[in-house]
Amino acid sequence: MKIINVAEFLSTWQFFTARNDDETESVVKEIIAAVRKEGNKAVRRYASRFDRSSPEKLEVPMSVALEAREEMRRGDPQLYSAIELSASHIKRFCRKQREQFLDFEYEMEKGVVTGQRIIPVQSAAVYVPGGRFPLFSTVMMCLLPVFCAGVEEVFLASPPEEDGIPNRKILAAAVITTEIAERSLRVFAMGGAQAIAALALGTESIPSSDVVVGPGNKYVAAAKRLLFGEVGIDFIAGPSDVLIVSDDSATADVARNAELIAADMIAQAEHDPDARARALVPSGELAEKIDDAIEKQLAKLPTAETARSSLESGGLIIVYGEMKEAIGIANVIAPEHLELHVTDPDNWIPKLKNYGSLFLGALSAEVLGDYSAGINHTLPTSESACFTGGLSVRHFLKTVTTLRCTSGEGFEKTRQAAEILANAEGLSGHAYSAALRKA
Repeated sequence: MKIINVAEFLSTWQFFTARNDDETESVVKEIIAAVRKEGNKAVRRYASRFDRSSPEKLEVPMSVALEAREEMRRGDPQLYSAIELSASHIKRFCRKQREQFLDFEYEMEKGVVTGQRIIPVQSAAVYVPGGRFPLFSTVMMCLLPVFCAGVEEVFLASPPEEDGIPNRKILAAAVITTEIAERSLRVFAMGGAQAIAALALGTESIPSSDVVVGPGNKYVAAAKRLLFGEVGIDFIAGPSDVLIVSDDSATADVARNAELIAADMIAQAEHDPDARARALVPSGELAEKIDDAIEKQLAKLPTAETARSSLESGGLIIVYGEMKEAIGIANVIAPEHLELHVTDPDNWIPKLKNYGSLFLGALSAEVLGDYSAGINHTLPTSESACFTGGLSVRHFLKTVTTLRCTSGEGFEKTRQAAEILANAEGLSGHAYSAALRKA
């Protein structure tokens, strides 16, 4: 594990971004063009190349998903209950989010009433990757904001396994989530860039969607980037990351704090060799203790190989002197997850500007946000927290504006201003349209 001071960090820091890859983009452009032209045929052809199987029927019968749900309920009731609890928390959080988006009308001048309406998109699709770790938690995280936004048509796609259907836990989580939300869903067995293209463009059997969201590999990310404009997306995801900030309170029990920080860094690092786990600490002693704790914990971890690769290539412990230094570095890194293992987190909040999700206090571990606390784990990566937040109901809502005018003094002032501005810009047709409405 690399341990450095603030000056060393500032002199060597480079953004770790999800950069365009010409070779990947070329492959994905070919896939999109083929799906656009050939539809299901292209989806199946690329499935035979990239997925574990290429099912003849892309849509998964709901009876199969219900069987997967029942298998989990009988075979792993503890997991079943955990998904139910997590989904209910996420639903409650999403409903609270939805309440913040309100319709209104506001009288700008007498006779000039402006307003806004919040309208859900008509259709949305969620992509859930398979791979080494099928992320069935992503099913809940992505579907519930869609449902709570009020979207009518909802689709889910996930890569088929050898038997031609997606991972059973993903299917079970999808059914549990729809039951918690009291909604319905169509599921498709398809993965990769071809799935994103099919969901965005539509095929003979797959409806096109207004918005496509969800994580995925570099091919999925490239497909979302290339199709943006024809379809709405959440954002382009890069490698996952965490920044953990500790203050002098850690000196009260250095060993315990080091153990917690090490565990949270490893939890991030085990995602992928490209994942980035970093810590900001007030002393070299704590930094060394964290490094030692990481080694001890890795020795017991089944995912140690991946975690070690990540920590060796991008893991970082930065020793800072003053709070303002730590805050400055946190705002530069703009982490996906920002944990504050500090005495008074509320004192830090107003100064922290760039993060995907904020975890306040040592008990508020990222893993709770990843799974069960109710907040969303689909968050901006690669420093994109500088300009966007995480997935929420807002991704599936349109804010549209309204204008309602009646004659009177206020209307005449507004109409006259429009006529003057239009003439000044040389748009005489605009000016005439305004002039016609003169009382």
